[in-house]
Amino acid sequence: HLEITSMADIPAGTGLGSSGSFTTALLRALHALRNRSATPRELAETACQIEMERLAEPVGKQDPYIAAYGGLTCFRFMPNGQVELWPLAIAEETRFNLEDNLLLFFTGFTRSAGEILRDQHEKSLTHDREMIHNLHFIKELGRETRAALENGDLRKFAELMNVHWEHKRQRSQGISNEQIEAWHTLAMQNGALGGKLIGAGGGGFLLFYAEDKVRLRKAMREAGLREVRFRFDFEGTKLVAVS
Repeated sequence: HLEITSMADIPAGTGLGSSGSFTTALLRALHALRNRSATPRELAETACQIEMERLAEPVGKQDPYIAAYGGLTCFRFMPNGQVELWPLAIAEETRFNLEDNLLLFFTGFTRSAGEILRDQHEKSLTHDREMIHNLHFIKELGRETRAALENGDLRKFAELMNVHWEHKRQRSQGISNEQIEAWHTLAMQNGALGGKLIGAGGGGFLLFYAEDKVRLRKAMREAGLREVRFRFDFEGTKLVAVS
């Protein structure tokens, strides 16, 4: 008899990669149960197979991979399905300031990522010109973001968060709404230098980069949004205890 219980600090459907984190963690625990080891890549690839093939979810490989590896990591997803990755070469001071100035707020909305991503997936498969152009633009934006972080230019990083959000919300009508836009505008008027909705869209969490954190926290709190404090994790999927 095997009983599996899951616990989480955040609800599902909030854009923080909870399904990828859960699946890699479950696989890690099952390997430990059988006294087997598994590399982060093995955990990530098996999780991707479960989500993308067996469950037919229109998701990518990024969530299981970052959950398995952790850290501030750059991924390159190849046409043949292979994944290349390397840690970002970020100075300790830059990493500290980045972690200290990123603020995460829960919108109170949850949603099914699959429903939003399915429309984007179908457009990609039919080679929709606007969708393909948007995805290529986001890919280049990722390279610019990596350069900004490795150069220690966090204000440029914040600016690129806004550019990413402007293009991301063009992909589907379900990604944003009037309330989300109002919160984003409010944040930009109260100390945020850049920000975006995390995940597929439609709800979940808003992430902002702000140097005037006191002002931003006050504005978001008065708007009814709850902040969730976090720290970077550099261990990835791991066993906490074995009994």
